[in-house]
Amino acid sequence: MEEFMLPCMNKSLLGVECFGCGGQRAVLLFFQGNFTEAFYMYPAIYPILLLLAFLVFNLFFKFRKDFQVKIGLIIFAGIVMAVNYGYKMYEFIQLTN
Repeated sequence: MEEFMLPCMNKSLLGVECFGCGGQRAVLLFFQGNFTEAFYMYPAIYPILLLLAFLVFNLFFKFRKDFQVKIGLIIFAGIVMAVNYGYKMYEFIQLTN
């Protein structure tokens, strides 16, 4: 299945990972039932899946504060992505020095 995954152009051209690197492999691991490995591959997988589940739920059930919940989940997923990216860049710098 991995031969059908899209390559990261940022990593291919510049040699540096992007914010989404590991996301496709994490989704594959998640659907194979390897939940811990999916988290280690891409920690933002669970906030993103939670956001997607909420968006699908919200298509059928509307409530008063749904917009604030969506914004909160988007911000949380963004923070997890940024922290993960910062950690990857820290490791990258440590390896190159």
